[in-house]
Amino acid sequence: MKLASEGNIIIFPLFILLLLSIISGYLFDATSIHIVTIVLTSLIIFCLNFFRDPKRIIPKQDDLILSPADGKIIKIDEVDDPNSGEKLKLVSIFLSVFNVHVNRMPIDGEFIDVQHVKGKFLAAFDHKASDHNERIEIKIDTKFGIIKVKQIAGLVARRILCYANVGGKMKAGGRLGFIRFGSRTDIILPAEINLKIELDQKVFGGETVIGKYEK
Repeated sequence: MKLASEGNIIIFPLFILLLLSIISGYLFDATSIHIVTIVLTSLIIFCLNFFRDPKRIIPKQDDLILSPADGKIIKIDEVDDPNSGEKLKLVSIFLSVFNVHVNRMPIDGEFIDVQHVKGKFLAAFDHKASDHNERIEIKIDTKFGIIKVKQIAGLVARRILCYANVGGKMKAGGRLGFIRFGSRTDIILPAEINLKIELDQKVFGGETVIGKYEK
């Protein structure tokens, strides 16, 4: 099983602590040390599952918008562009601590704006989180127009990693970022995109088709 490198800063120290705990348990045979060993073992198992980074088969069709994250569709809505007033489509994906937390590029494109917005840490399934939580908003220039991806921190998630740089380009399915420990990812699309998902559907980053451009 491949692990995301973003987890190294957590997994390696836990392994060292577990090794020290096991050695201490042999030397002193104290109940408290055995309890610590059990707790550390449980944490490592949890982290190994959380930071898994499975290989994804990226669809090759040029008219598709792919899911930017693993998780469950918790909101599908129509929103107004704050600048132009035009209608856009919003899809929100909730990532529990049991989902893969790699964010992926939904379509080939160039990054034209990346903004870190400070905010609250509401539970990620709360729809207010989209506009009030700590987040990174990424604008992508694509063949279908401007698409925005929002990496949103949750109640537990306090660390957002974003690999988008203004002026840079990335192919569909590329590793766009990572959010540690439960979060939400929104994607905002032009009205012309026909959505191919429904509420409560489980989606997989870089594989599930969110929408399709149909003339």
